[in-house]
Amino acid sequence: MKTRTAAELARLIEAGGSSCRVVGDAETLVGPDVVIDSRKVSPGALFVALPGEHVDGHEYLPQAAESGAAAAITSHEVAAALPQLVCESASSNPAQQGLTALARSLHTQARASGLLTVAITGSSGKTSTKDLLAQVLAAHGPTVSPLGSFNNELGTPLTVCQIDEQTRYLVSEMGARARGDVAYLCSIVKPSASIVLNVGTAHLGEFGSREAIARAKGEIVEALDADGWAVLNADDALVDAMSARTQAHIARFTVGTAHEPEGDLVVRAHDLKADDLARFGFTLTVSDPSGRDESAQVRLRVLGRHQVIDATAAATAALALGLPLATVADALSRATSRSSWRMELHELPSGAAVINDAYNANPDSMAAALRSLASIADHRRASFPAAKAIAVLGDMLELGPGSADLHFRAGALAADLGIDEVVAIGEFADDLAAGASQAGGRGRIVTVESAANSLDLQPGDVVLIKASRGLRLERVADQLVSGEAER
Repeated sequence: MKTRTAAELARLIEAGGSSCRVVGDAETLVGPDVVIDSRKVSPGALFVALPGEHVDGHEYLPQAAESGAAAAITSHEVAAALPQLVCESASSNPAQQGLTALARSLHTQARASGLLTVAITGSSGKTSTKDLLAQVLAAHGPTVSPLGSFNNELGTPLTVCQIDEQTRYLVSEMGARARGDVAYLCSIVKPSASIVLNVGTAHLGEFGSREAIARAKGEIVEALDADGWAVLNADDALVDAMSARTQAHIARFTVGTAHEPEGDLVVRAHDLKADDLARFGFTLTVSDPSGRDESAQVRLRVLGRHQVIDATAAATAALALGLPLATVADALSRATSRSSWRMELHELPSGAAVINDAYNANPDSMAAALRSLASIADHRRASFPAAKAIAVLGDMLELGPGSADLHFRAGALAADLGIDEVVAIGEFADDLAAGASQAGGRGRIVTVESAANSLDLQPGDVVLIKASRGLRLERVADQLVSGEAER
């Protein structure tokens, strides 16, 4: 953020909806960094003292001051040698409320000066779309976007605090675990364009139905002004229907289909072709009511057909904001995966390959990853006829009463796709393995600790590693990559 005095920050916090008083020198200059970890304090930083499950940030104010923090947002006054922006309220976390209020005011000011914000939601693909879009927009102007899945009530305001007077674009990923979550995030960052990727079964346990998920995700288009853009997946009926929930302009995108959706802007990805690592090339065609019908070629560097959907969504939002098609197509063709453990490819010295997609999983993203694995294995068999496709799969969390059946279906899909072996880990390992076995494939159960050593990889083999974040299956990928390198 732009460097400001403690007094100016206090006024911004007040304007954003939280009470605040300055303890200490109100004319102290603070910024540009805003941090919640005292170990990441930089000179001049604003430290936000948040209570945690095991530690309380207020205990680290002296350490933050010693490391160069200029001021801190706190819930109560602390004995420390730095000015404090004390936010006292009846909420359970006044300091976080103060951070949120600060971010809301910073965004309001920046928006009035021309900042354009793209908000992204969906059951799967949010982070990949965010990373692709950020690289496209950065080719046109200074852009801020979060690293990883920084998509909740804490990550969103921290990301907003990275903008400054040069920032032209902000990309904000928005997750939801309950009705109202997306609307709340949109109250912090008012979107200029809102992307809805899909409505799947992630968090089905909390919401109860896909229709309920759609009601929650659709809050992102309700937050738009009439001159904004709702960027909707025309291939998902629940997403497409969200056009009725906004007065904004409608931009629709579609991938590999014959139907012709309508909208103020329509973007189609067609003529898809993949290389032997499931990196897709395609034609991107843009149409609008004025009769414009323009096309460009895109060759993605990221893996999987599902990335075509993410790239097309990113392209549609960028085009809606006025970027030229040539700039968009070129930037997409240069874009790489910025977030760890998402279809992260490691080619091993033996000729085998590991795809680390262990950051998160739900039935939709699991199916997409399995299809990519099957496609990659099919292509590699042209050079390695005996190449095997192996899926190391763990639990998909928060799916509710239908969890066992959804895991069984994932195992069965792997077998139906011709994947040679499902190596199952976790509470639902029995269901994953049984699904594969009953569909005519091979399924076996291992532990996280034994998984890597249980694999005998040969040249051409491809291993996919995927599960929800709680299982930390990236440890298996790390073992495979480092163990292979030592041989």
